[in-house]
Amino acid sequence: MSSRAPARSRAARGISPEPPAPAARPLETHTLATPVHGTYLVEPPPASAPRAAVVGFHGYGETAADHLAELRRLAAAARPTSDAWLLCAVQALHPFYKRTGEVVAGWMTRFDRDHAIADNVRYVTSVVDDLHRRHPTLERLAFAGFSQGVAMAWRATAASPRRVHALVVLAGDVPPDVAERDLRDPPPVLLGRGTGDEWYDDAKLRADLETLAGMGVTPEPLVFDGGHEWGDRFVRRAASFLAKQLGADDPRAERKRG
Repeated sequence: MSSRAPARSRAARGISPEPPAPAARPLETHTLATPVHGTYLVEPPPASAPRAAVVGFHGYGETAADHLAELRRLAAAARPTSDAWLLCAVQALHPFYKRTGEVVAGWMTRFDRDHAIADNVRYVTSVVDDLHRRHPTLERLAFAGFSQGVAMAWRATAASPRRVHALVVLAGDVPPDVAERDLRDPPPVLLGRGTGDEWYDDAKLRADLETLAGMGVTPEPLVFDGGHEWGDRFVRRAASFLAKQLGADDPRAERKRG
């Protein structure tokens, strides 16, 4: 049997009763558009005016400089066609610190997702417009995305007011907001996955192929030995793919001249 005395009320102990909890105030959530500066890196061809732009989007926790290094690999493997390419790597708008203190970035989170998508699309459209203003000789445009940047590459393609001649996507899936859209005149697409990639696994690849088929898009899939990375085999294939799409004459232009 317990010898503990029964608990007494606050009043029995001579303590004033607790005041009632204040009524909850109504909560309002507002969204306000505000200007923000974005950064992109550009390497024009050294010896000639650029004819084509390859605009790329890095993965989560990376930087535009990281992505530009991969675009350089593509260009090196695509020479001499790539001698007329301008390389552009776009830095995501949401920077953060890694544990090492390095500043990296991500494209978005699920918080305020729809506004973030719209902001990112406007941002990329502004980047492409700025490239054409600075380099009026540009005739062709390709987008390339890795990991989280794949969703950005798809969104940029779907929303582009300019014709996109090629799309290279690696280690990331088609975002649902693009899957729900009807792509007008979709570009040729190269879609890559490493066999050891646990994030973009075979199930996601097969789901993407099914989704794209329903959208009227028939990508060229490439599965290579490797992980969540720019594998050498994929780089070589992407280089030849871009060389073909950015180096050939535009059949529409031929029809217009005819």
